[in-house]
Amino acid sequence: MPTPTEPDHHAISAVVVRYANTIDRRDWRAFRTCFTDDCLLDYGRLGSWRGGDTVTAYMEEVHLPYGRTLHRITNVESTVGGDTAEARSYVDALLYRPDGSLAVQVRGTYDDRLLRTDGRWRIESRRFTAVEHIGGTPSLDSAARDDSTGRTHS
Repeated sequence: MPTPTEPDHHAISAVVVRYANTIDRRDWRAFRTCFTDDCLLDYGRLGSWRGGDTVTAYMEEVHLPYGRTLHRITNVESTVGGDTAEARSYVDALLYRPDGSLAVQVRGTYDDRLLRTDGRWRIESRRFTAVEHIGGTPSLDSAARDDSTGRTHS
C-alpha cells in the first residue's frame, strides 16, 4: 500500500487516538464511531470480539470497575490503498482503582485495518499485541465465554 496523503494520515490517526480518548472519557457513543458494524478485534489472551456494538458494550463493562484510566497512543504509521488502510501504533494503558492506586499497566501495539465508509475512516479489524503487562488483569471473566453477543476468548 502506498504512503497516505496528509489528510488521510491525519484522519486515520484521529480515529486511533479517538478510540483511546473516548475510553478515558467514558464516551461510549463516540467510541462506537471508531468501528465498522462488523469489525473484529483480537486482543490475544484477553479475548476477541466481533461487531462494533459488541466491542463497545464489552469495553464499557470492563472499564466500569476502574476509577480513571489513561490510554496513550503514539508512533502511528499508516498506509492507504483506495478506501482501505493499515495502521500500526503503540499503546500504553494505565488503569487506576477508585482509590487512585494503579491497578494495571499494559503496553503494546495495535495493528489495524481501516475502511473508509461515507467519507470516514473506521477500524475494521485490530490485533493487539502485548509487550508488557504489569499488575492484575482487567476484569475479563465475562469475556471467557462464547455467547450470542459475539464475544470469544482465545
